Amino acid sequence: MKLRLWSKLAFCALTAGLSAAHAADYPTRMVRMVVPSTPGTAPDIIARLVGERLSASLGQQVMIENKPGGNGILAMNALKQTKPDGYTIMLFHAAAAITTPIMYKEAKFDIERDTDMVGTIAYTPMMFVANKESPYKTLADVVAAGKAKPDDLAFGNPNYGSIPHLTAELMAQITGAQFRQINFAGTTQAIQSVVGGDVPVYVDGVAPLVPLVDSGRLRALAVAADTQLPGLEEIPLAKDTVPGLVATGWFVLLAPKDTPSAMLDRLHADLGNILAQPDFAARIRELGTYPMPKSRTDAEQFVRDEKALWHGVIDKAGVKPQ
Repeated sequence: MKLRLWSKLAFCALTAGLSAAHAADYPTRMVRMVVPSTPGTAPDIIARLVGERLSASLGQQVMIENKPGGNGILAMNALKQTKPDGYTIMLFHAAAAITTPIMYKEAKFDIERDTDMVGTIAYTPMMFVANKESPYKTLADVVAAGKAKPDDLAFGNPNYGSIPHLTAELMAQITGAQFRQINFAGTTQAIQSVVGGDVPVYVDGVAPLVPLVDSGRLRALAVAADTQLPGLEEIPLAKDTVPGLVATGWFVLLAPKDTPSAMLDRLHADLGNILAQPDFAARIRELGTYPMPKSRTDAEQFVRDEKALWHGVIDKAGVKPQ
């Protein structure tokens, strides 16, 4: 019995030693970054910006592999089937990480159970806008309308179960107002409807909305950020009208579960250096996205908090899985 125990301990020590040696040399070949969306989308653009700079800091190419489909399911399944050796990582976004596992029956993953956190990358706040001919000039006007005539005001969002959709649900839950949610099949169709006046009020990430606000085609009501952000200083914060109304999309960098900690630490350190570069911050700000550096521990807690927030909203709203 003692001999078997000694042999097992010796084997573990040897394995740990080999892992440490491999981590010290890491990386010695190309690193693959899986992205759960098509080329040209926001996650893809962010991934390529991060990947280019990671390639330089790691001394090895970071290759972007697009795996769209299933609202992140295909990408996560691919990551789960990958050896946790530090040579496959994944950029994941809020809706895929948080809402997909409870919105889609075929999703069989949990971000905490199935992945290791490398770090948070960036966030994009939600923005409330109105058709310029509508009577709604402030977020308070929208809340008042939702209370005066429950389910009468059409409130648009880009997709069922998306962070924008759930942001409107969150506002309704905080205020007691009720809105007639209009779930579109994508941002392009949704924006055309609000600009054309078919839908008077709309919520989405800031990136597609700011140009329309700047050109006068839409009226900005509020941005659901926790603090004033560069380029959005003139837009009221939603939380000043509806206390607690802070809602953002975000991007994180993940690795398969049980990736050696030394490799995770190396990737996290390099990611932190990238987020601190002023030109990187300026470039992603053009996309309505802002750097979100956090320690790995804080990043894990952030994801737990986001899960609790949005799962609570979904349960209370009675949003059904598809």
